[in-house]
Amino acid sequence: MIEIILPAMGEGIIEAEITRWLVKEGMYVDVDTPVVEVATDKVDSEVSATGSGCIHKILIKEGDTAKIGQILALIVAEGEIETEITIPLQESIQTFREEELEERSEPAPDLVYKAVAFLSPLIRKLAKENEISPAELQGISGTGAGGRITKEDLLSYLADKPGTEQTTNTVSSDENLKEELISSGKDEPSKDFLSSEQIYGSDPYTIEKMDRTRRLIADHMMYSKRVSPHVSSFVESDVTEMILWRKRVKDEFHNKHGQKLTLTSLILEAVIKALKEHPRINASVDGYDIILKHNINLGMATALPDGNLIVPVIHNADSLNLTGLATKVNDLAERARDNRLIHSEITGGTFTVTNMGQFNNIAGTPIINQPEIAILAVGAIVKKPAVVETPEGDTIGIRHILMLTLAYDHRVVDGALGGSFLKSIGDHLQSFDPFREF
Repeated sequence: MIEIILPAMGEGIIEAEITRWLVKEGMYVDVDTPVVEVATDKVDSEVSATGSGCIHKILIKEGDTAKIGQILALIVAEGEIETEITIPLQESIQTFREEELEERSEPAPDLVYKAVAFLSPLIRKLAKENEISPAELQGISGTGAGGRITKEDLLSYLADKPGTEQTTNTVSSDENLKEELISSGKDEPSKDFLSSEQIYGSDPYTIEKMDRTRRLIADHMMYSKRVSPHVSSFVESDVTEMILWRKRVKDEFHNKHGQKLTLTSLILEAVIKALKEHPRINASVDGYDIILKHNINLGMATALPDGNLIVPVIHNADSLNLTGLATKVNDLAERARDNRLIHSEITGGTFTVTNMGQFNNIAGTPIINQPEIAILAVGAIVKKPAVVETPEGDTIGIRHILMLTLAYDHRVVDGALGGSFLKSIGDHLQSFDPFREF
């Protein structure tokens, strides 16, 4: 029997909705044939058959949600004799996994724990360290949201289990924080502090449920604020030369390359230069380990027509010239608004830029896009009187001023590094060469 399993689909994605089955039970499929369409919080995608044979059973119906690692369907392989199938597939997916486990002498892989039910990374880690089988986990009553098993549930079970030596001291502080967020069951933290009367008030109101994308964004933002102590720094940059140069060459650029030359492309170019000068910003954190990323993968936050947000990623942005950057920016922005991005184009970012200036906001304090350690907010470009240095002395002139805000993770980025990196971006923009070629 061949399993079709919901594969890992990018950082931070733990589930997907089954939107449409492309096959029916009894149909023959070849390996790598698309069999089902799924939707995550950001994009739609297809899952392909992992072997050739007939679709024996579809386990997850259209409209239902599956977890990463969960079995979506079973295929009877070519040449396999279909005799008695005694597995109650529709009732319990993990029964198939448990029977398979009994035939193994080696420890079960992590995928088995994922297939039992939704388990957070911390619970899976503790279960494996304490040699708790998937069958045992199934018998633990969870007190978290939707019956999920929390850390406290597992520790209580271990305390009552004879001859068990707990190994929970290996869990990092980050995992504890994420576990609290995922399985505490406190989906509405405001209710811990405010009464229903305070929340709803006495005046007429309308309740609007968050859609799936907004719920996942909310969870991601809450997690980021919990795990990363945010610090924000601000700098003003005189971008007059850049504005005038773009205005002068944008039509020629479009005629030559067939692409719009946006301010976003020019700002990203400056960010790339600054990241090369400050590689410790291009990093992530895992417990007490700092992971320095070798490639610069720039995320650019993009507002969607439905009011939600998506962050397309320009992979290996440091390998692109201005024309390449402009092409990528235009392509990703357009396909993001049309919901036509693929998973690889919204994952793997190492640094994110968000543009608040499109709404005429002069500045803002963004939330870090985990697992990155910093994010840049670009404000509106405003004409202001400013001091201009000339060979004849200082004078006052009308200049185009841009406010930049850097939010960074104070666990690993101190004020000196964060401030120096932000100043570097501002300096690159301010010293823009008005005679450059493209």
